[in-house]
Amino acid sequence: MRRLIMWNMVTLDGFFEGRNPWEIDWHETFWGEELEEMSLEQLRSADMLLFGRVTYQGMAAYWTTAEGAIADFMNSIPKVVFSRTLEVAAWNNTRLVKADAAEEVAKLKREPGKDMLIFGSARLSAGLMEAGLIDEYRLGLSPLILGGGNPLFKPMPRQIRMKLLEARPLKSGCIILRYAPDELI
Repeated sequence: MRRLIMWNMVTLDGFFEGRNPWEIDWHETFWGEELEEMSLEQLRSADMLLFGRVTYQGMAAYWTTAEGAIADFMNSIPKVVFSRTLEVAAWNNTRLVKADAAEEVAKLKREPGKDMLIFGSARLSAGLMEAGLIDEYRLGLSPLILGGGNPLFKPMPRQIRMKLLEARPLKSGCIILRYAPDELI
């Protein structure tokens, strides 16, 4: 069974982007050789990316013009975008799904294959968390107080206890945290 892994950079005060969509310029402060290698390692372990509409549009706009090893992976790997409003998903190897995301992801998890990754997409992730479909949470905890923005974790009807799998500090001050759901409360 495939695993679904959420990966996001997040500030100490819990935001994955600023007050406006795609306000993520603070990522550059913590980007470096270690984070780039970790990103490539993650992409090599996956065979599909999942996105909500907003993240998909931002990623497509950026990666279709970017160059390098990560861009090559991002542009070639199969992608699924979940949206009820998007009409066309033109980024290479993208399938648009307008149906229930949790049902579709549950089907995808039963298929053979490598890991699936979800980046950004906080609203989509919240629904998948609530359905118990995310197997691992990877966070790049950045030593920054943003002071406001879009929180990564949305309100939920219950708590989810996490088990720490790894805590790895990087030279940039960022800490890679890996968690797995331990128990639904």
